Amino acid sequence: MKTFPSLWIFTLICSITLGQSKIDSLNQALMSAEGDLKVKTLNELFKATLNSDPVEAIGYTREALSLATDIDDKKGMAASYNNLGVAYKNQGALDKALEYYLISLQIYEGLQNQEGIASTKNNIGSIYSIKKDYGNAMKYYEESYSQFVQLNDKDRIILSMNNLGNIHNDLQLYEQALKYYTQAYQLSQEKGQAYSEPLSNIGNLYYKQGNFQRAAEYYQRAARLARDENNQLVVLNVMSSLGEVFAQAGQFKNAQAYLDSALILSKEMQAFYFEPNIYKSMALNYSKQGRMKEAYETMVRYDAAKEKIHGTESTRKIAQMEIALELQEKEREMESLKAEKEIKTLELQKTRMIITISILGIGIVLGALNIFYSKRKTISRK
Repeated sequence: MKTFPSLWIFTLICSITLGQSKIDSLNQALMSAEGDLKVKTLNELFKATLNSDPVEAIGYTREALSLATDIDDKKGMAASYNNLGVAYKNQGALDKALEYYLISLQIYEGLQNQEGIASTKNNIGSIYSIKKDYGNAMKYYEESYSQFVQLNDKDRIILSMNNLGNIHNDLQLYEQALKYYTQAYQLSQEKGQAYSEPLSNIGNLYYKQGNFQRAAEYYQRAARLARDENNQLVVLNVMSSLGEVFAQAGQFKNAQAYLDSALILSKEMQAFYFEPNIYKSMALNYSKQGRMKEAYETMVRYDAAKEKIHGTESTRKIAQMEIALELQEKEREMESLKAEKEIKTLELQKTRMIITISILGIGIVLGALNIFYSKRKTISRK
């Protein structure tokens, strides 16, 4: 199987050129933007610069958060916290990312913003998935998917199907996983824009089943689409995956070329959560060549990268945020019950008032009749 690593360089040059045009346009809009529009533009700049300059991207969304807080733009605050979660996830700070996602969810819940709630739940599910907490991951993914279906948001339905496929893949429920991936890809085709991620994940599925040839075919199809989408995260993921496939197939030079490129790109993008798998694949490639010293040294780097990502950072804060979300939900339920009780109390008071007025009315009528008849009796005696 032939490979052409130089194509990735061409891809990155094109991606940078196209991305810079959007960044320039947003920076131009930022000059005259004020209030919540400025917050929104800063958060859009975060998205536009995240892949090319993550440090600058974080600066944009932090500025958005500061302004949104000053002007009490709750929606802008929620979007900013969500963006910070994305940035920290890419850097491998999973606990910090989860903390920001939970703050974002709390604000969206308060606003009853269904789109924001669904999107943030999807992001929370992705953190639990990486942490291999599949129970919580499945819960958040299913809730997110259900809300996106209600909103008829096809782009995000595709994303949710893809994530549900990943969970079933991790649980070795391969038939169900393939069903989700295939449906996600077919739905993207129906929209007129085939997505690369479902194809990349089908490649992962075949890889886990030991069918390396089919895996490579799907990875390369995904790579072509990722170039068209200008999606560098998928490009990085596919490069890493192809390196692993070629290592397993004994094509050591091709494997090393892809893995070296993937490692460089992950550092440039500060997408550090890719690093453990890249190092692990490198170690495999060295060991298959009998280069045990390099394999051992690379496994040491793998352990360090894995600890950096999966080590505990703020478990207590996360637990507190989850409790706060539960309490907020309970408070809403109590407010709802309180409102119902107040309505029933008002209705009861109204009923009592009607009865009292009726009784008083009857009393007045009876009193008047009594006076009338008393006068008649007096007159007749005279």
